[in-house]
Amino acid sequence: MKKVKQFFLCLLISVLITGGLLPSGASASLSVSASAAILIEQETGRILFEKNAQTPMRIASITKIMTAILAIESGKMNQLATVSEKAVRTEGSSIYLKPGEKIKLEDLVYGLMLRSGNDAAAAIAEFVGGSEEGFAFLMNQKAEEIGMENTFFSNPHGLDNKEKHYSTAYDMALLTRYAMKNKVYRKISGTKVHRAENPGERWDREWKNKNRLLSMYKYSTGGKTGYTKRAKRTLVSTAQKGEMELIAVTLNAPDDWDDHVNLFESGFKSFDLAEVIPKGKISLEKQPYKNGYIFTAKRVIYPVTEEEMDKFEVKYKLLKPESGKFRDTQRGKVTVAGKAEVYLDGSLIRTVPVYFKESKDRKTGYLDSFKKFFSLAVGIDKNG
Repeated sequence: MKKVKQFFLCLLISVLITGGLLPSGASASLSVSASAAILIEQETGRILFEKNAQTPMRIASITKIMTAILAIESGKMNQLATVSEKAVRTEGSSIYLKPGEKIKLEDLVYGLMLRSGNDAAAAIAEFVGGSEEGFAFLMNQKAEEIGMENTFFSNPHGLDNKEKHYSTAYDMALLTRYAMKNKVYRKISGTKVHRAENPGERWDREWKNKNRLLSMYKYSTGGKTGYTKRAKRTLVSTAQKGEMELIAVTLNAPDDWDDHVNLFESGFKSFDLAEVIPKGKISLEKQPYKNGYIFTAKRVIYPVTEEEMDKFEVKYKLLKPESGKFRDTQRGKVTVAGKAEVYLDGSLIRTVPVYFKESKDRKTGYLDSFKKFFSLAVGIDKNG
């Protein structure tokens, strides 16, 4: 009877195959206060939980994740930006910049992420993009590059001063996954306190991170808070336990702190990282090539539930050279010999390249033996 109930429960869960699979039965009992939410795994992008994740909504200050990563990728983090009168007049949360002051872009990004400074966002936009409008163009360009198909940015801070400014929980998870691959962003996002020079004053600026999860949840590694009257509470956060890193996004969530803790706890409890293909030499029942071996340059891991552990299948699709031998045309460098397709419960989840390397201990040919004998006979040594 229990198995029958589980079967019908699985049928009620929608399966989403964009960046990953929503596993049958996983987190089925989890409820969140958010109107839209998602939980994904960092390495693979697999969706572990979702609720209205593809619904476009207002996102408030989690917009600043895009602003931050564009600033970091600009290569200008050590340069000084001059703060304009217009930037200072930006409404809402502020780090209290002064018109005409010069401040490192790096410090502006810290003020943006930790204190959610709208004046910092405007100053970054003007410095990196020439204007807020020019920067918004860069934001949308990057969104398209990342694959954020249901997103449009009109400003660098997420204020409700533009009607056409929205995203989805899924798209914001994609953005965060992309940003977390950057070491600088990762460091800033997880910083609890940052101090910045404050020329002309007797004290330096000190900014404490508004992300309460950094203190209240031991596995928290970073994120970004958000709130406007129209968007309500929005939150993006990241957490790591062992090797597993998770990303949670909630939109319009009255109890967002609890939502995120519950999402993370459910993810860490329900899933483990399975090593499907180890890094290095691949051993098959039948050696595909006579003169060398095949291998992968990177291991393949995937988050799965306990019930899914035995549902993996790996299919190797290799090139078939003449006479069963495969030559490396680049002399000493590895060459692609085919690919490995990883399936979970019959669905393709990953495709990775498989490489070939000639064996160093392959048999010496007649001509090589003759050359070696001739060299010894005439007295040629290693030094010529």
